[in-house]
Amino acid sequence: MSDITQVRRLDTAAAFAAHLAAIGADLHFDDEVEVGDATPLAAPLDVGGRIAANRFAILPMEGWDGTGDGRPTDLVRRRWRRFGASGAGLIWGGEAVAVTPDGRANPNQLVLDTTTADDVAELRAELVAAHEQAGGARERVVVGLQLTHSGRFAHPDGRPRPRTAYRHPLLDDRVGAGAASVLSDAELDDIVASFVEAAALAAGIGFDFVDVKHCHGYLGHELLSAVDRSGPYGGDLDGRTHFLRRVVTGIAERVPDLRVGVRVSAFDLAPFCTGPDGRGKPEWARPGYRYAFGGDGTGLGIDLTEPDAFLSVLEDLGVGLVCITAGSPYYCAHAQRPAFHPPSDGYEPPHDPLIDVARLLSVTADLKRRHPALVFVGSGYSYLQEWLPNVAQHGVRAGNVDVVGIGRMALTYPDLCADVLAGRPLDRRRVCRTFSDCTTAPRNGLASGCYPLDEFYKRRPDRRHLAAVKRQMRRQ
Repeated sequence: MSDITQVRRLDTAAAFAAHLAAIGADLHFDDEVEVGDATPLAAPLDVGGRIAANRFAILPMEGWDGTGDGRPTDLVRRRWRRFGASGAGLIWGGEAVAVTPDGRANPNQLVLDTTTADDVAELRAELVAAHEQAGGARERVVVGLQLTHSGRFAHPDGRPRPRTAYRHPLLDDRVGAGAASVLSDAELDDIVASFVEAAALAAGIGFDFVDVKHCHGYLGHELLSAVDRSGPYGGDLDGRTHFLRRVVTGIAERVPDLRVGVRVSAFDLAPFCTGPDGRGKPEWARPGYRYAFGGDGTGLGIDLTEPDAFLSVLEDLGVGLVCITAGSPYYCAHAQRPAFHPPSDGYEPPHDPLIDVARLLSVTADLKRRHPALVFVGSGYSYLQEWLPNVAQHGVRAGNVDVVGIGRMALTYPDLCADVLAGRPLDRRRVCRTFSDCTTAPRNGLASGCYPLDEFYKRRPDRRHLAAVKRQMRRQ
């Protein structure tokens, strides 16, 4: 947008600081990134008894390029090898893997069950081999697998097949959900069992931990806002964490040595839509929005009382690893995926995206102060572009976060982690500029990847299809 300054133009520390002050973003950074062991980013970290070599993590993203029966393809294997060679000491899941075929967010998402376990095991082995070939030690990389059920946003055969936690006054219409879409208690019991079974399979094929996903509007996250749901899975916070408790305790009983992490949307917003000027605007314009976990009731503000209590639940359950994100890319994408260029089904940013980066990092720091014993993995860093290492170093040094998670940036520049740790200058040609093609492409039936900057995807025929989709967007 013409009135938002692109981060790449803020080419000095003074310019970056002045811009942050001008927009009111409370975001701190180090002017210089230290080299070698001097930087806090190079410090090893104990993650549940395993040692991660440094303070970088590769975050999970939803893959759209597996086979129809949930197995990895060459495209998936290439992505995981690049993640392994990134230099990051922690791999948080590689990508979201469904615990049941009908819980997939798209028809090419990976699934972990008895029929696919060997394939996923080989995928993990390729990642670890790539890590070792890049000079890393096997015992210094911690590899997890994110387990998910897409719930409201399930599209297992390419069409919406929503399975929801409750009736939502706005989101039901977006996905064609109705009363029949609401999962029964017995169906949730079955999904709990599927998570436990998938975790046992993950342990058996060598993963160091599993993530019981509670973010981005998918089933685990939606249950956290099920205030209107009756029965054991809704109502007060004890009921809304019943699913989490049953999954985690079930994993502990089945595979007691497997570590568990949770990626959680620590706050949510009301659904946004495109306003008359193209910018995002909230659909809820009155008080009393009840469906935002971590919200203050307005649909726009934050109240961390329940997220604070949620993290206490994790500690009581013996979960020592948490990754903080926010909202959902389906209905308030700017909250967790700040971008200068919106995806095909998105909206122009409602304000400077650095405001959203600052908010997410501030929430992470606040919760870390309240729960110092938990290992915190942060997210929301890719929009910082060249300033990512400076903000990351400050955050780890200040104790605001333990590990810096890299998401979209890892699609085009996974070895940014290795470059920062080695003191090499960033390769500006590969820095993610948040074009959002990695979202636009799969939402139009194309494979996952960075089409603008990754030479591999630039050469794929899908790029021409993507260009046609974007031209059509501009005409609308």
